[in-house]
Amino acid sequence: MLKQGTKIIDFTLKDQDNVEQKLSNFKGKVLLYFYPKDDTPGCTKEACMITEVYDDFKKAGITVLGVSADSPESHTKFRQKYNLPFTLLSDPKKKVIKEYGAFSPIFTKRISYLIDKGVIVKVYPKVDPASHAMQILEDIKGE
Repeated sequence: MLKQGTKIIDFTLKDQDNVEQKLSNFKGKVLLYFYPKDDTPGCTKEACMITEVYDDFKKAGITVLGVSADSPESHTKFRQKYNLPFTLLSDPKKKVIKEYGAFSPIFTKRISYLIDKGVIVKVYPKVDPASHAMQILEDIKGE
């Protein structure tokens, strides 16, 4: 897992529309969150909770990027089913998942990073899907 104060490891992954997205192209604050699998109970809960307060993320200038090993097609279905307003990135080879310390032989770990100007400003090593979105907003208010 990467540590607070670390410069990001840049990467390019395809999004739900099969368009390549490069992390360093997102300026300002980014919530980079790793999750196990589309349309599973915990992952759906986490994504829906972020969606619930998404306007607050936008007001705080935070771009949300979710990453899993699922395909762009799976991400498209997941986004449509739950009206998710943020980008989901596909890492089927789990290269980025490994680089960011979210790899497990069984499933991708729930780990999040809050990034500002290319530097990790906060690490969330143990994410509770139900409260994670609010935790991030609280941390942003405390800055």
